Amino acid sequence: MNKLLAILIGSLFAVSTAFAASHVGAPMAAASGAMPAASAAKTDKMEAKAGKKAVKKTKAKKAAKKAAKAEEKKS
Repeated sequence: MNKLLAILIGSLFAVSTAFAASHVGAPMAAASGAMPAASAAKTDKMEAKAGKKAVKKTKAKKAAKKAAKAEEKKS
C-alpha cells in the first residue's frame, strides 16, 4: 500500500511539474480576460481614430445634403 501511495504521489508531482514547466511563459492576465496595458492603449487609440473618422464622415454627408438642397432650390 505504501508503494502504491508513493507512486501515486510521485506521478502527481511529475504531472504538475510538467504542466507548470509547459506554462512558464504564458501570460496569466489573458486567462482572466484582462488586456495587457500596451494592447489596451492601442485599442483606445484605434477607437479614437475610428470616432474621428465617423464624425468626419457624418459632417461630409451633412455638407453633401446641404449642397444638394441648395442646388435643388436653384433649379
